[in-house]
Amino acid sequence: MKNVSSISGRHYILVCVSCGGRYDDDGQILDCSAEHSPALLQTRYDDMGFNLSPDYDSLFRYRRWLPVVDMCKNAGRTVVYRSSGLAGALGLPNLWIAFNGYWPERGATLETATFKDLEAYSVLGRLPRSDVILTVASAGNTGAAFAWACSQQRTPCLLIIPAKGMRRFKFREKLDSCVNIVTIEDGEYPDAIDLAAIVSRLPQFRPEGGVKNVGRRDGLATVLLSAFDKMKELPAYYFQAVGSGTGAIAVHEAAKRLRGSAGGMTLPKLMLCQNLPFTPIYDAWRTGQRSPLGASDYLRDAVKKVYADELTNWAPPYHIRGGVYDSLAESHGDVLATNNSAARLAAALFLELEGIDIEPAAGVAVACLREAAAQGRIEKEAVVLLNITGGGRIRLGRDYSLVSAQPRLRLTRSSITGDAVQQILALYGA
Repeated sequence: MKNVSSISGRHYILVCVSCGGRYDDDGQILDCSAEHSPALLQTRYDDMGFNLSPDYDSLFRYRRWLPVVDMCKNAGRTVVYRSSGLAGALGLPNLWIAFNGYWPERGATLETATFKDLEAYSVLGRLPRSDVILTVASAGNTGAAFAWACSQQRTPCLLIIPAKGMRRFKFREKLDSCVNIVTIEDGEYPDAIDLAAIVSRLPQFRPEGGVKNVGRRDGLATVLLSAFDKMKELPAYYFQAVGSGTGAIAVHEAAKRLRGSAGGMTLPKLMLCQNLPFTPIYDAWRTGQRSPLGASDYLRDAVKKVYADELTNWAPPYHIRGGVYDSLAESHGDVLATNNSAARLAAALFLELEGIDIEPAAGVAVACLREAAAQGRIEKEAVVLLNITGGGRIRLGRDYSLVSAQPRLRLTRSSITGDAVQQILALYGA
């Protein structure tokens, strides 16, 4: 069944969730050009049915619902299985695990051990070929995924991250010289976002776009597509730890697309999980605010106190049309929060019961699921999907001698308003 027609020959168009404006994509559009409050663009595909591409054993198995023109090799995808160990411990017999990471016995082969690989390969597959430098801000995991994917595809890329995120930049081989890493030694994720925004104004740099990039969201949406492919149904509840919430928005968009293709399905309730004391989405949702608190001394201090620092985004796309708030409201979802000790205990429990190490963010999700089950907030027979957003990093380090990447430039927060841009330009001989 055909839904749309693209002049460019791509198998989709972009549609603004606010005004309905339609755009023929060139692989770079991030915003609606109409004058209205901020709103996301969404993909509308020619093929409205859930039709697979079985020739691909990666996220490109779902390429008819991916805004890509190139299918990168060795991309990997989410592995979905029905839990027995954790399910038994929590008293949830219909618990399914969406595992994103490295776990060869399960067929999980994501090279940087998190679901950020999914968005990186989808974003790169959407881009037109050019010499413009893709510019990405990251807390660590997203940057590592783009570093590896861009290195493999020989795509020029500038990554800006807080220095502490470098511990995640370990790979099976040395990165290609097309990837330049810049660290902010005393910075946090929002500082990286600010600097990337400044650099992206220059003509030789292209902003990756974060949540505004449909490639990123539809790549992450394959978590739910993989689950539906395996489960043959949508879950009643979807648990995921969130920093920005981009992955949760993506899953909600995918659920609506699946419901449209088959009909008669109820959207999963998004159960979003945050790590105390850094909980801007939790706080906004609980108090009925349309916008999170935003940057503050309180949040900058809270960043230093959390177990899962990859979740520390204090400017999440919460209020934007089609963003976190709308996705929570439409799905009748909720936001949960847990502390460091509970998240660490949950990660250890997962290792014991399921057999693989998981990332701190995934430990937060397991802890929130455990607490929700104990409090009777989930019906015993309900179908639950738990997104393990990262796992197997320790196992990957045991199986391979990993190479640590090194930054090409080290900056400080004070230099962002100084000569940081000139120093970055110097990396490219400008």
